[in-house]
Amino acid sequence: MILNTNDLRELAKRRIPRAIFDYADGGSYDERTIWRNAEDLDAMTFRQRVMVDVSNVTLGTTLVGSSASMPLAIAPTGLAGLFHPDGEILGARAAAACGIPFCLSTMSICSIEEVRAATSTPFWFQQYLMRDRGFNQELIDRASAAQCSALMLTLDLQVIGERRRDPRNGLTIPPRLTLRNAWDVISKPAWTLGVLFGKRRTFGNLVGRIGGSSGINTLAEWTATQFDASANWRDVEWVRGRWPGKLILKGVLDAEDALLGVAAGADAIVVSNHGGRQLDGAPSSISVLSEIVDAVGGRCEVMFDGGIRSGQDIAKSLALGARGALIGKTFLYALAAAGQSGVTRAIEIMRNELRVTLALTGTSNVAGVGPNILRAPSTR
Repeated sequence: MILNTNDLRELAKRRIPRAIFDYADGGSYDERTIWRNAEDLDAMTFRQRVMVDVSNVTLGTTLVGSSASMPLAIAPTGLAGLFHPDGEILGARAAAACGIPFCLSTMSICSIEEVRAATSTPFWFQQYLMRDRGFNQELIDRASAAQCSALMLTLDLQVIGERRRDPRNGLTIPPRLTLRNAWDVISKPAWTLGVLFGKRRTFGNLVGRIGGSSGINTLAEWTATQFDASANWRDVEWVRGRWPGKLILKGVLDAEDALLGVAAGADAIVVSNHGGRQLDGAPSSISVLSEIVDAVGGRCEVMFDGGIRSGQDIAKSLALGARGALIGKTFLYALAAAGQSGVTRAIEIMRNELRVTLALTGTSNVAGVGPNILRAPSTR
């Protein structure tokens, strides 16, 4: 019986190889920040209110100009197609059916064009600032041609934090049978047949980038050289000048950077520490949300990413000023657990939890959520 998102996590753990599960579940270095994300959210408590008419609680809102049935979006997650065959397509379909945005990662298994062809609802597209500016322009053009409704530029991956679970598990893309992981893979026959021997096992958006080669080793090597440590705010302005739609900047943890993002033309920023997968020792996303919201002062939307596992967590981020929240790890757990239906189930679980939480704090709609629903306006 699936009653909460942790049930989906446990089911995913049983259904996919350890290397794939740990890719989603883990963080960088000693994983202090990934635990801080959860601990600081858990430390916040609600003000329970009674005898308020909450017979009609509504969750609808808008995110970067588009309507959403609730203040939630699916974050860009690399390699979703390794958690379930056609994972990105299934995630986009589930999000559309539930009335929330879906963001496709540059490092997806299904390409922009494949997701576009398989869906009828516009989705967001995420990209990095890579050394090859021509490829950046190509991705912008492809996202525009696919009628993506927003571009999400991830800022916090100039260099890659060491995620120690991955080398310990011998993670390769696509997954490769070795003596160490052979039994783990063989013991997951449904996953093995669907993913390991499926037609989509490489980075769909990167195929053919080097000498026409689609070999995964060449692509992986190319990708490792492409994250640009020299990227700066002028590059963000360069993207702003070339992208005609809404621009979202993801990976902001400091109020000064938030102001620079506003100056660079952002329509929204996402307060995020990359799920604890980059700077270990960084603050939790929730602990800096209020100061960033205050600094921005309504000049652009602020969204939240970092440890969301429930509707209660969504409510806490809204209380501190977020326009909406993003789920990454939870999305991957749900996808691995049960494909499109798993993602739908995760969204509906959080929708119900959010509705009940608002009702029991005496709040009838998302616009009415503020620090007043918390016993303290910030984390401990």
